[in-house]
Amino acid sequence: MFFIGIYGFITRKNMIAILISLELVLNAVEINFAVFNRYLFPGQMEGMFFTLFGIAITAAETAVALAIIINAYRVIGNIEIKNLSKMKN
Repeated sequence: MFFIGIYGFITRKNMIAILISLELVLNAVEINFAVFNRYLFPGQMEGMFFTLFGIAITAAETAVALAIIINAYRVIGNIEIKNLSKMKN
């Protein structure tokens, strides 16, 4: 899942698709936290707490990214990466 997210992040040109790919990467990391905690330290909950913290950070990051994408769409009228250089002017 991690490498699918990396591939999507590199190859996509739409900001929404890039955001979804970034979410795949973060979800893969959170799954690894939970799985490694379960198998390495079955009686402890640190991995689960890291996973919950990661989910909270991911939700906040998504909200901020969507706000930026909506503002970029209002200014440019398109949300493709190649058109973001117009915002510099």
